[in-house]
Amino acid sequence: MALKLNSVSLQSSFFLPQMASLRSPKFFMASTLSTGPKEVEILKKPFTPPREVHVQLTHSMPSEKIEIFKSLENWAEQNILVHLKPVEKSWQPQDFLPDPASEGFDEQVKELRERAKEIPDDYYVVLVGDMITEEALPTYQTMLNTLDGVRDETGASLTSWAVWTRAWTAEENRHGDLLNKYLYLSGRVDMRQIEKTIQYLIGSGMDPRTENSPYLGFIYTSFQERATFISHGNTARLAKEHGDFKLAQVCGTIAADEKRHEAAYTKIVEKLFEIDPDGTVQAFADMMKKKISMPAHLMYDGQDDNLFEHFSAVAQRLGVYTAKDYADILEFLVGRWQVEKLTGLSAEGRKAQDYVCTLPPRIRKLQERAQGRAKQAPAIPFSWIFGREVRL
Repeated sequence: MALKLNSVSLQSSFFLPQMASLRSPKFFMASTLSTGPKEVEILKKPFTPPREVHVQLTHSMPSEKIEIFKSLENWAEQNILVHLKPVEKSWQPQDFLPDPASEGFDEQVKELRERAKEIPDDYYVVLVGDMITEEALPTYQTMLNTLDGVRDETGASLTSWAVWTRAWTAEENRHGDLLNKYLYLSGRVDMRQIEKTIQYLIGSGMDPRTENSPYLGFIYTSFQERATFISHGNTARLAKEHGDFKLAQVCGTIAADEKRHEAAYTKIVEKLFEIDPDGTVQAFADMMKKKISMPAHLMYDGQDDNLFEHFSAVAQRLGVYTAKDYADILEFLVGRWQVEKLTGLSAEGRKAQDYVCTLPPRIRKLQERAQGRAKQAPAIPFSWIFGREVRL
């Protein structure tokens, strides 16, 4: 399903960058959609993404703006690092899992597996997709460390920005660990296929088109943290409906972390709007025109060339993460940052302001039209659940 309105394109249940022709000079050739001997040869190269990757602009932020982020070091220490939790007060995956050191471990695993039997395959497809997204954390830390002015220059830098990135990564690391172990114990999924997918995804990286700019990068992360909060919150709701209250607690706990991280990233962008409203609103519009690509959009399991789109379609059908959520997040951020109230903007700034403020209703209209024309979706096999078929 693909609908277009000006520069907006709705594809499946997620908004993704539109891809050009395989022969376009604007993209690296890393697509699985082969059209001839040359492309087939390229497919045989190891460690390439499963689809085309945009040739990105790099270091697009004017060098003088790096000083803005250096000047915000103390502010970040006082206003952003407070959103982190001390390790000794943080939950750990083991808090929610059977205790392997206890005599009752076997019985606890048996109880977990009994609860897991009551949950349908389509839910597991979405939960696995969410877990794989979380497990690609090395890619996300790498992405943050591409951002000019805020990257961790040494690997152990004591700047507030570097401390945040490392500690945020450490908190997020628990999410994939917990979901991975739960799914392993459930016995409902093919762990080897899942592990292959994770390795493929980390090896492929991601294509957020943030151009080494913390303006674009923090707008992207603000959007993504809210998206993951919504997604994990909905998997918690569905787990509860299926009678697995412990799994619901797991997903809800992860959602709460994402909400706290969202608060930090949106606060950073709020500060940028205060300091540089014109540059920030133009960055916001730029990011939305490119469309927010999901972190795991290069997902591949060695079999399904369109795995991410298929996973996304199931998430859309179950109401875990939908095109409506995308519009709602955008609308939330426009309100959170009071974009409509900005004054004193340049002509380009006013144009950007109008674009982002009018975009949510246009997206919703696209969604409504798409739903009206949607046909019965097919069922396809997912390697994550031993090739069993799930309706898209």
